[in-house]
Amino acid sequence: MLGTDACRYFTQSGHEVIGADLGDTPSVAPVTVPIDIADAAAVRQIFADVKPDLVLHCAAYTNVDGCERDPDTAFTVNAFGTWAVASAAESVGAALVAISTDFVFDGKKGNSYHEFDRPNPLSHYGASKLAGEELALRHCTRTYVVRTAWLYGVNGNNFPFAIVKRAKEKGELSVVADQWGTPTYTQDLLRAIDAIVSEPLYGVYHASNDGQTSWKDFARAILDRLGMFDVPVNPLTSKEYAKAFNSPTERPANSVMQNRAMELRGCPAMRPWQDALVDFIAEAKAAEKI
Repeated sequence: MLGTDACRYFTQSGHEVIGADLGDTPSVAPVTVPIDIADAAAVRQIFADVKPDLVLHCAAYTNVDGCERDPDTAFTVNAFGTWAVASAAESVGAALVAISTDFVFDGKKGNSYHEFDRPNPLSHYGASKLAGEELALRHCTRTYVVRTAWLYGVNGNNFPFAIVKRAKEKGELSVVADQWGTPTYTQDLLRAIDAIVSEPLYGVYHASNDGQTSWKDFARAILDRLGMFDVPVNPLTSKEYAKAFNSPTERPANSVMQNRAMELRGCPAMRPWQDALVDFIAEAKAAEKI
């Protein structure tokens, strides 16, 4: 999802882009090389051949329930894989952008999280991503860790597409109403990353669209903007969701993030999530995906 948009965004910005992904992934860049980030020797060899100036590391195991059921794979991909990428980036003098997540927090602060708050993940997904952050910062001296939340875009699977599909099939939805965060559009995240990497101030950044909402209210906003006003969206508690969908993962109740480091840097503010959603729907319609 993010990788596909990143290849296009930075190509259109005038950069030479080389995509890297598992071998079964269609090419989305002028050149795409097959790579398994858990194969450290292969990663190092590819980086030695390509000699990148900047590495945008989007690869991750993001199925949170899958991570909870199979923590070994979660840590192999999200922690060791990031270690391999960071080490390879350091070996060629590249800067690294390591994408991370709001799941590094436990959601119990009672307020939004900034970059100086101490992480405390509740799940194997969050713990494996936090380990990846620490390994990236430790093994690549020019690392930007960029945490984002509730990410969606026109490529791959995402919450808006799932909501529209279920609404059309069932005519009624039940969506979690007691988890709060900020939906973030891939295009806005990429603009934020572009601004972040413009200066060599390495470290941890938060980058999510402005504002906050629940999953239920996000679903309602998606349907309303598509004119599907007659589809009911019923509230569901996290416990009810876990039981109904056999989910073993404890999720943060409130993972709203402040983009404080970007603000201190003077980077452009990210727009409200409601405005971003309008552009996403227009892009998805143009791509005939909604």
